Amino acid sequence: MRIHLRLLPLSVLLALAACGETSTPPATPSLTVTLATPDQREVAREVVASGAVAAWEEVSVGVELSGLRVASVDVEVGSQVRQGDVLLRVDDRTMASQLAQSEAQVREAATNLETARRKAARVRELAESQMIALQDAEEAEAARDNAQARLNTAIASRDAARVQRDFTVVRAPVDGVVSARSVQPGQVVGAGGELLRLIRDGRLEWRAELAENDLLLVAPGTPVQVDTPAGRVTGTVRRVSPALDPQRRTGTVYADLPEPGPLRAGMFAQGRITLGRASALLVPRDSVVHRDGRAYVFTVDDEGRVRERGIEAGSAHGDAVEVRSGLERSDRVVARGAGFLGDGDLVRVVDAGTDAEPPTTNAAAAGQGAGVGAQAQQARDATPATAPAEGAAAAGNGAQGSAR
Repeated sequence: MRIHLRLLPLSVLLALAACGETSTPPATPSLTVTLATPDQREVAREVVASGAVAAWEEVSVGVELSGLRVASVDVEVGSQVRQGDVLLRVDDRTMASQLAQSEAQVREAATNLETARRKAARVRELAESQMIALQDAEEAEAARDNAQARLNTAIASRDAARVQRDFTVVRAPVDGVVSARSVQPGQVVGAGGELLRLIRDGRLEWRAELAENDLLLVAPGTPVQVDTPAGRVTGTVRRVSPALDPQRRTGTVYADLPEPGPLRAGMFAQGRITLGRASALLVPRDSVVHRDGRAYVFTVDDEGRVRERGIEAGSAHGDAVEVRSGLERSDRVVARGAGFLGDGDLVRVVDAGTDAEPPTTNAAAAGQGAGVGAQAQQARDATPATAPAEGAAAAGNGAQGSAR
């Protein structure tokens, strides 16, 4: 029993010695970063928006005849046409036959009119010489007038038939570009159907949707730049929508694109509306981190730890982003590696373009001092624990000797 009583304190001492030998490792930086100071300079004030590229005016082309067969189509999609150019032709044999019939009726009516005129003149002479009754003269003149009316009717019918025949040749109503074609030779067409579509003058426009606050800043004549894979296309705001969508609170801006370049109707493109120039606070693009729909930057405190700070980000200007609020001119932000950081992370600050020694900045010096102080404190905490551990080991040896 004495052996067990002496071994019990020995196990306690060994446990205490093991605890004394264990020390907390010093904190290590999770990432090496560089810092940047916000830059205050004059920039072009812009509104970035997205919208569809559409035709300034589309012209639908069809025929005014029904049940006729298309003889030929003279254009393709993309064809440049001038006003009056032939677009397609419809089989005109039926219309030509009707026109010939109408012209024959005109000639017949003209002959009858000439006969009625001569007869009315002779009867009038006889009536004036009292060789026939005056009533006969009046009847002859009435027949002449009726012949004139029949001639007028025949002429109108002929003109209508001529117009119908002209409808068999479909011509371009305006200058433009063929943007759509839904007809083929041999197809039987009906009146009112769209066969071809033209973009008037080949003119395109960009229709951007803007929030109500931005819409108030835009006026006709404002310069516009639309981004394309081949570069930027310049334009000018032609018209601003007078009303907003009541659900989304957005309005439409219509911008003319005189030289659309690679843009095509139906594309969706992002553009910039230039409102003027103003002074702005800029930070590197890599400094801004977007999370959960908000923008953040990271600053470094005196202990070398980063602090997340919410900002209101504006438009981008090259490799920089405008900060409208949430940051001061004297602040320093993480310029590289911000996307990998979280609030409170310990970092190592180095000069831009250097990966070796950190710069002599207040934040870096404070971070190093805090690290050295922590290590010294850990050493001091570990030193007194060594003696009890050794004493405990010696006591353990004595206890084992007594047991023996």
